[in-house]
Formats: sequence, structure tokens, C-alpha cells
Amino acid sequence: MKLTVYPGNLHGSVHAPPSKSHTHRAYMLAALAEGTSRVQSPLFGEDTNATLDAVQALGAEVAVSGDTVTIRGGNLHAADAVIDCKNSGSSIRMLAGIAAGLAGKTAFTGDDSLCKRPMLPLLSALEALGAEVEANNGCAPFSITGPAAGDEVAIQGDISSQFISALLLGAPLSPSGRTIRLTTELASRPYVNMTISAMKKHGVDVLETDDGFVVPAGQHYTPADGIVSGDYSSAAFILAAGALTGKVTVTGLEEQDPQGDKAVLDILARFGAKVSRTGDAVTVECRKLSGIEVDLSDAPDLFPIIAVVGCAAEGTTRLFGAAHLAFKESNRLQTTAAFLSAMGADITATEDGCIIRGGRPLHGAEIETKGDHRIAMAGAVAALTAEGDTIIDDISCADVSYPAFVSDLRKLGGNTA
Repeated sequence: MKLTVYPGNLHGSVHAPPSKSHTHRAYMLAALAEGTSRVQSPLFGEDTNATLDAVQALGAEVAVSGDTVTIRGGNLHAADAVIDCKNSGSSIRMLAGIAAGLAGKTAFTGDDSLCKRPMLPLLSALEALGAEVEANNGCAPFSITGPAAGDEVAIQGDISSQFISALLLGAPLSPSGRTIRLTTELASRPYVNMTISAMKKHGVDVLETDDGFVVPAGQHYTPADGIVSGDYSSAAFILAAGALTGKVTVTGLEEQDPQGDKAVLDILARFGAKVSRTGDAVTVECRKLSGIEVDLSDAPDLFPIIAVVGCAAEGTTRLFGAAHLAFKESNRLQTTAAFLSAMGADITATEDGCIIRGGRPLHGAEIETKGDHRIAMAGAVAALTAEGDTIIDDISCADVSYPAFVSDLRKLGGNTA
């Protein structure tokens, strides 16, 4: 579905959508726990719905009532039918780690984009732990036959934190526990921290070592109820719009949440925007912006929208530390540079980020999202500052993580058609 966005300023307040990352983990851990867990205010998006369908296929009992999902877990089994993870990398990777701990064969697939995303390091690790893997050149579709009962494995940490989360989530299914050794630096560490925090909530402790993690033997997941907190990753688009065009407030953002994309608040302040907090409400107000350098190794999902802010900042902005963005829903390094270049920005993609010579006025253009939700939303925010009309070729892909994005944009005064 196309969306036309006209230039304008945003003012007002919206509530952050529930965290996609927290919702994935809440569903999976509730399914693994022996008993009933209630997940309140989860994100009902395409990616998280794929996870919910998958845990049902693996044997969890699921009931949805309003904004509460009740899951009765334990006694999971290999799925009878192929699990379709649609476009969700979090789903297919972390569920693969769980499926490897179950007796029997489980098959996975996804859409065309997901079937191009790398899985080989994780699949090789699961094989090393004793699972049987049948794969298509290291990508989906693939099948896993478990149980994988090995107790030690080595894996790269710089390709995807989801690989590490997958091995951690499945570890308690092994009677001997699991030692995970990282052969490189760990990218996107806050996402692994989120996994460890969620596991602890469900009764499983993870120990950190000099080169990785240990999940001691003899642990099992227990049920837990919880409320899914607001998503800093999605809120970043609205907050950045405030930094660029007006003054906005986003509520529902917990200050102590372990989400790595909470870094957006510090980044916007460093650019020169006025950032303030009252409880769970964050307000960002437009000020004169100046170029900065940003290491996004722990918050790579912020790259497209921070690049948009960099285009409005006087001077040079350099974003780096995010080489693994080449393997997201699109190659975000290239896709971001392409749409901003089409709008008149002076931006050059690098191997791990980009260099922006900011302060040049943007103009309207037709933005090719490549089906990437973060590109679609970043493009819509960039359009607010551009001269002329901007057409987003597929705004519906934003439903993956922020189904209310367009309605929230309009609520704040965004003029769209």
C-alpha cells in the first residue's frame, strides 16, 4: 500500500507500541515453561503473530482475550507441519534453537526475504550439539531433528545476536546444560541481555564467562505473568520526528528497560535536540542539530532513522559499527543510502555504516522500501522535512513492528494520503 507524506511539523503525544523483542521472548518462554503464563499488552504484529502461531504448532496451548495472551506451556514436541516464520528473523532463529532440543523433526520456512538471510552459523552450532540439520545452502527452508544433547559449542558473535539467544533459550532442554563460547566480539549485546533477563524471570539463570555464557544443568522454565513494555525501537521514529520538526511525547517507555535502542535518547541529545523524561514519558523537541559520530554496534536497528536525523544536522555525521545490517530485511546500509540520496542527501554507505554531509535540504521522492519496515518508517519521517511530496511505495510493511505508525503520525499532525 502506497502512502504519500507531505512536509509538516509534529506536535502532541502518543503511546509507544509494545516491544516486538520482548513479545517474541515472552511467547517462547511461556511455551517452554511448565504451566500457565499470561502475557499482557503484547505486540500484535506480523512478526510476533508468526511466533505465536509457531509455539502453538510446537504444542503450546494459546488463548487470546483482548490484550492478554494466555499460554500453557511445557511438553513441547516437534511440529507436525512446516512452521512459516513469514518475514521474522527473530522467530526463525530463536525457534530453531528451541526445536533442536525437542525429539523429532521440525521444518521451517519463511518469505523470500527471510529465506535469503544467513542461518549457517546457528545451524552448524546446532549440528555440533547433536541435532540433525537439513538446509538449503545455510538458509531457510531447513529442518532440524533433535534432541541436541551436547553441552558445549563455539559460535561467532558478530553476525547476529539472535544466534546466541537461540542457543541460550534451548539450553535448559539439554540435561547437561550448555556452555557457549564466542569466537568473536558479540554484536548487539543488549538483545542477548534481554534474553537472559527474560530467562531469569522464568526461573533459569545464565552465567557470563570471559568468552561467552554458561547455562548450568538441572534448570527448567517456570511460568510467569508479565506486561510487555513499550518499544524504544519503534518509538525512535516518532522521537526523531520531534527532533526534526516540532515537539512530541511518547509514553510507555520504561527507564530501566534493557532494550539497546534506548540509546536513541542519548543520540538525539548529542545531535542537539532537547530530550526530557517524566516517568515513562519521553519528550523530544526540535533544536539546531549538529553532526556527530555514532557507534551503532549495540543498537543497529536505529541506523535508518539516525541517518535521517544526520541529514538534517549541520556538518558531518558518521555512523559505524553495524556491518551486519547487510543481512536484515533488506541490506539496510544500501537501502538507507539509496532512499536518502534520492531525496537529495549527501550520503555515502560504508562497510559498517555511512558518512553524511548534512544540512542540505531534502526534496520529495518515491521511496523504495524493499519491504523493510524500518526503511518505510524512516522514509516517512524524512518526508516531513522535505520540499514537496514523498511517496512510500509500501507502508504496509510497517505492520511488522508498528501497526499504528500511520495513525500515530496523523494524530501528531502528519499530513498523509
